[in-house]
Amino acid sequence: MSDLPQISDAEFDVMNIIWKYAPINTIDIVERLSENKEWSPKTIQTMLIRLEKKGVIAHKKDSRMFVYYPLIKKEAYLEAAGKKFANRFFDGAVDQMVVSLLNQHELTTKEINDLQAILDAKRKNRS
Repeated sequence: MSDLPQISDAEFDVMNIIWKYAPINTIDIVERLSENKEWSPKTIQTMLIRLEKKGVIAHKKDSRMFVYYPLIKKEAYLEAAGKKFANRFFDGAVDQMVVSLLNQHELTTKEINDLQAILDAKRKNRS
C-alpha cells in the first residue's frame, strides 16, 4: 500500500471496529462506537461514507442493512502509516524513531525482553 489515504483519528476509530468485527452492519458499528464515543449515528454514517470514498472499506446490502468490510488489512495500514511517520518526522531513520519512542515511555522488564527478542530475531534472519 504505497498510496496511503489520509484517515483522521475519528475515522481510525471506526476502522478499528470494522477490522475487529467485519463483516459488521451499520447498527452494530454505531452500538460499538457508542460504548466509548458520544457520536450521533449520522456522524458515524458520514465517516463510513468518507472511508468508503477513500477506498479503505466497502459495503454490501443485506436485506435493508448495509454490511461493511475492510478493503485493506490493519497490519498493512499500520505498516504504511509507520513508514510515512518515520519518513515525515525522522527522515526515514527508524532507529531514531524507536529511540525517541523508547525515551518517552517507561518500559517493563517484560517489554524490554520482548523488544530484545525481536531484535535478536531480526539479526538472526540477516545472517
